[in-house]
Amino acid sequence: MKTKIFTAIFLLMGISLFAQNVNNIQMPELLNKNSRKTINIPDILGYQTLKCDFHMHTVFSDGSVWPTIRVDEAYNEGLDVIAITDHIERHPSKKDVAGDDNSSYEIALPRAQQKNIILIKAGEITRSMAPGHFNALFLNDTQALDVENWRDAFAEAKKQGAYFIWNHPGWKAQQPDTCLWWDEHTELFENGMLHAIEVFNEKEWYPIALDWCMDKNIAPHAASDIHGINSEMYNLKDYHRPMTLVLAKERTQESIREALFANRTVAYFGNILTGKEEYLKAIFEASVKIEFYREYEKGKTYIIANKSDVPFVLSSEEDLFTIPANGETMVNIPNGFNNWVEVKNLHVKGTKNLKLKLEL
Repeated sequence: MKTKIFTAIFLLMGISLFAQNVNNIQMPELLNKNSRKTINIPDILGYQTLKCDFHMHTVFSDGSVWPTIRVDEAYNEGLDVIAITDHIERHPSKKDVAGDDNSSYEIALPRAQQKNIILIKAGEITRSMAPGHFNALFLNDTQALDVENWRDAFAEAKKQGAYFIWNHPGWKAQQPDTCLWWDEHTELFENGMLHAIEVFNEKEWYPIALDWCMDKNIAPHAASDIHGINSEMYNLKDYHRPMTLVLAKERTQESIREALFANRTVAYFGNILTGKEEYLKAIFEASVKIEFYREYEKGKTYIIANKSDVPFVLSSEEDLFTIPANGETMVNIPNGFNNWVEVKNLHVKGTKNLKLKLEL
């Protein structure tokens, strides 16, 4: 009797096994979840702080990815705005990839609309020094800039209402031993064709370029200038891609345009912010909360919290301490402290940091 029961059980088990789907078993747990990173930089002064990268490439110039990949990367990494700036004069993949200088924008636009990424039509005017490489934003027809004389290219972009960014001014391929402002840049600036400068490009920081921005009231920018896959270039676990923070009235292309021409930008790279003192001070004050904790023999103890992704490195006559990103620290402030500190990673000039008074 027992043998018959066991036989029946094994038969049922066999039927059950054969009833399973042996043609296609889905295992979605192996795939990455489509999650978007949040970049915590507060809104300030009544503006929205938009995270932007205005310099990147695709297979339509000398990049190695399809335009939609740039949109997907931007979405996953928490950006609001991008511009694909393929080289207008340099397209080594042209024999393999059909299209023209407008194609990368046209291909990427539907994906950007799907992902809620604002995509600005743009291109890179790629010339030897001087004037070097410039990105032109808010174009109507990028192909029209493909002309022999660089001055004609700039004139065409200006006719289309372009916003001009001087790219990587200290790039060693064009300025191997120094970072100079040339007569041609004065010409462009005086004729309304130099609105911004990359103080940071890819992995290079040009402090002297920040001095030019502050002295001439030009907007500082930071950009990835990415050609390959962004996650292979940058340590996205501990940091973020370089980006330009744009202080816009609204999250629209029209508002971004207004903010850029008004020079309301902050360059953000690594744990460094650079820009006008009023913007850096506002970001710090909107991020940091200071609470009294207790008195001790020689002074008072405060708990200082930080709700931004930027760790603030503070220096005073007494000490050097860091307010961690998205965290807090306990600080002893001795009696007689004058409350003035220097924030070592917030730059208002190439070699000058933001100074402010702590409200204790």
